[in-house]
Amino acid sequence: MTFTAEQAKAAFPDEVVTNAVTRLVKVPGLDKPVALITLDNGHDHTRPNTFGPQGLVSLNAAIDTAFAAEPAAIAVTGKPFIFAVGADLSGVEAVADPALAREIAQTGHDVFRRLTETEVPTFGFVNGAVMGGGLELALSCHYRTLSENTAAIAFPEVFLGLFPGWGGTQLLPNLIGPDAAVTVIIENALAQNKMLKVAQAAELGIVDEVFGSADYLEQSLLWLAKVVNGEITPARREIDRGAGWDAAIGRAKAIVDGRTKGASPGATKAVELLELARESDLDRGYAAETDGLAELLMDDTLRAGLYSFNLVNKRAKRPAGAPDKSLARKVNKVGIVGAGLMASQMALLFVRRLKVPVVLTDVDQERVDKGVSYVHGEIDKLLAKKRVSPDGANRLKALVSGSLDKSAFADADFVIEAVFEELGVKQQVFADLEQYVSPEAILATNTSSLSITAMASRLKHPERVVGFHFFNPVAVMPLLEIVRAEKTDDAALATAFALGKQLKKSSVLVKDASAFVVNRLLLRFLGEVLVTVDEGTPFEVADKALEPLGLPMTPLTLMQLVGPAIALHVGETLHEAFPDRFTVSENLDRFVKAGKKGVWQWDAHGNATVDPEVDALWQRGDSPSTSEQVRDRALAAIAEEVRIMLDEGVVAEAQDIDLCLILGAGWPFWLGGITPYLDRAGVSEKVNGKPFLAPGVASVPLS
Repeated sequence: MTFTAEQAKAAFPDEVVTNAVTRLVKVPGLDKPVALITLDNGHDHTRPNTFGPQGLVSLNAAIDTAFAAEPAAIAVTGKPFIFAVGADLSGVEAVADPALAREIAQTGHDVFRRLTETEVPTFGFVNGAVMGGGLELALSCHYRTLSENTAAIAFPEVFLGLFPGWGGTQLLPNLIGPDAAVTVIIENALAQNKMLKVAQAAELGIVDEVFGSADYLEQSLLWLAKVVNGEITPARREIDRGAGWDAAIGRAKAIVDGRTKGASPGATKAVELLELARESDLDRGYAAETDGLAELLMDDTLRAGLYSFNLVNKRAKRPAGAPDKSLARKVNKVGIVGAGLMASQMALLFVRRLKVPVVLTDVDQERVDKGVSYVHGEIDKLLAKKRVSPDGANRLKALVSGSLDKSAFADADFVIEAVFEELGVKQQVFADLEQYVSPEAILATNTSSLSITAMASRLKHPERVVGFHFFNPVAVMPLLEIVRAEKTDDAALATAFALGKQLKKSSVLVKDASAFVVNRLLLRFLGEVLVTVDEGTPFEVADKALEPLGLPMTPLTLMQLVGPAIALHVGETLHEAFPDRFTVSENLDRFVKAGKKGVWQWDAHGNATVDPEVDALWQRGDSPSTSEQVRDRALAAIAEEVRIMLDEGVVAEAQDIDLCLILGAGWPFWLGGITPYLDRAGVSEKVNGKPFLAPGVASVPLS
């Protein structure tokens, strides 16, 4: 092994060490004992087991002890609820020495491989959360069992800008087949780090058996004995190393190209390594993993990915500026004004998460009935997928109702409006509501751009009005912009944050400024792109300008998804607030009035071309830009807008803007948020004269 105990401690002196302890266990049916290695970092389940150099040294010593006992088998398991979740990221992100990066990569292989290349049967008893290097440790064993209550099973590395580098790219495809491995390592990771469910892990063949949590270890040991004695021979799949492997790699390349546009070296390297795994040569495969990991551990992409990870997993859990949670009021009933698609999506989320009565209202019974029917239909879909029980589905449906009589809101604790995006309409809605609701009821608005202070200005109790801005689709997008108006009190704000947490959203406190954070920045860069089209830049050139960043979608595709009419409306609102920076394209106005939904039209093969009617409709100048010029202008505009927003105090810090774009606009993890990207690219310095973040901020844990 590369590291000694002294070297490991010197490398990561602050490592939270996951110690590995071997004990000998007598199992019925076996003459020799089983060497059971337990991983435990000494903390509860909120601090999972991870592997740094000292943890790997400890595991290596535990394996030494196990072999010395000449056991019938060796098994590795974790502390309660946790197996292991991979490398110690807090240490990895501090690596500045290429030689140390290589040592870390090599040591993981050296230790885990001992469990693979031994004649003693080895077992991974995966008793809880297993991700990254933890899953690679389990795969390094000959056999695996899994506890039925395991909540997290994944390879998140590609999501962070890396790849599974301790054997994952070589072992998994040779166990479950290349196509399934592409799903787990690449497709799921690039789908916002989608986790596997226990049943999926078993169906794919990642584990051999699933046992109940109550007696998981006992059942796993009894099963182990049957395997050792030859009573059970776990099935192994026949692997197609020809056309099937070709097809899997083709699919992997398409996914990576489609979702990263080549901007994530970790994703690209993962494809290369999966192709190499076809040879099933661990010497060559592990050497390639070590080389790739040593290189990427020194790359800005890793620092960016870990910055994003820390934002989402640390800062998002302690929102800056949120009031004391003890001030929050209980929400035992929710009212929703509006019964359109957005309102109905909110109703579904509220009833699923809170399990309290939810009442919708609208201007006529037909719309109310349609909204309630939508929610009931979605619950039926959950039932069909077995995500709720029949009794659970019936209870949820019984909690959702509709009424034209606003007195139905009299006992509601939280009422949110989702009506037409026009200030006068929303002011009238709140004025009507105030006649019916209690003085303590919170009045919330889902507005995407309008002034909440103005909405509340005519009320007797403006202090209970708060912005509660969801992103579409409501069930999927994790961000919630919580907006404090001029008179919003701490109780209303605390209730909003508590509710956001119950809804399993990540909430960011935002000042009551036009379009808040995400829409303001998206419209600033979209507006800049549209200006270049107005000037004469071809649609195709302008739309591909930001492709090198690997954003989830192009500007014009985003406009089509959001809806041109909404983009125009928000743009007009922003133009009214900031006329010097936000322009309203006359072409876009004509586009919307003509009823057009998008610039592109697709043929049967999925190829996009400009809609001829749109092309004829759009009046252009004779000063076209190149893609590079469009990109430079768009990034400069964003850098300027971010600096202005920070100066205005729209959010507490630059990190909150990064968090909003990651969670609300799908900004890729491997880019590390907009502000560190602008800093790295030199745009911040060029536009504002200084970077947004202090040196090192984007590569250290956030408090």
